Order: sequence, then structure tokens, then C-alpha cells
Amino acid sequence: MTSFLGEYEVAIDAKGRMLLPAGFRKQLPEGATEKFVVNRGFESCLTLYTMDVWAALSEKINKLNDFKPATREFKRLFLNGATMIEVDSAGRILLPKPLQEHAGIKKEAVLSAQGNKVELWDKDTYYNYIRQNAANFSKLAEDVANDFGNPFENL
Repeated sequence: MTSFLGEYEVAIDAKGRMLLPAGFRKQLPEGATEKFVVNRGFESCLTLYTMDVWAALSEKINKLNDFKPATREFKRLFLNGATMIEVDSAGRILLPKPLQEHAGIKKEAVLSAQGNKVELWDKDTYYNYIRQNAANFSKLAEDVANDFGNPFENL
């Protein structure tokens, strides 16, 4: 399974297209299709999934119990707007306007690797988010490490 690394600043043109950075494209598995699913992220961003990651996630979501109101609400909020996009011959993807508006993405954006997916943020929003949360990073690492044992223990 793909695990992305890095941050990439990208420009968005007037039509909502952005060039996928070469450093990002090089991380795609050999022979992988250049199709993705993009949808609303949990914060003010978009999330970009490779087709294999989206298929596995979608399969799990489809198994959730629709008789629970919270499940239905989650599925609506998570799946609404999810759109398949393809890289064009110039190496660009077209971001759907409603998704661009959701994330407040205008002319400059940042692709931020998140393991098996990538978040796409408005550049100013992203760097403000990072600055505002940097002071809490140590505490956050401690809290998250408790969820799966301390991965930093032997480093």
C-alpha cells in the first residue's frame, strides 16, 4: 500500500486545475492508475485518495449499519461530494468547484502527505493551522502514542 511523504506547494489556475508535483507522482506505485477520489476532509481541507485506498475504505463504510442515525449522518457528510478525478495529459487534476469552495482553496494550495492519503489545503489556512497547533504537538504525540503503544520508545 502506498505511503506518501512530503509537503508540496501548488498553484491553482482559474479553471480549478493544479499540476500534481513530480515528487508526489513518483511516490505512486508502479503501474498505478492516475485516477483519484477527492472529497471533503475533516478540517477545512480536501482529501485525495488513490483508487485502491478508496476502494478499501469504501468497502468498510458500506458495511456500516445504516439503521443507526449517526452512521447515516457520517456517510452523508463523508461521501457527499466525493468525486473521481483523473490526471490529464499535462499532469493536472481538476478540482470540483464545490470542493474547492469547501476548503477555501483559491490560487495557492499545499498537498500534505498523510500516509495512505493526501490532504489538500488552501496555503494560508494550512500554514496558520500548523502554527496554531505547533505548541500542542508534544502533548498530541503523547496522547496518540497511547492509542497503539509508544512507537518512539526504542528510538
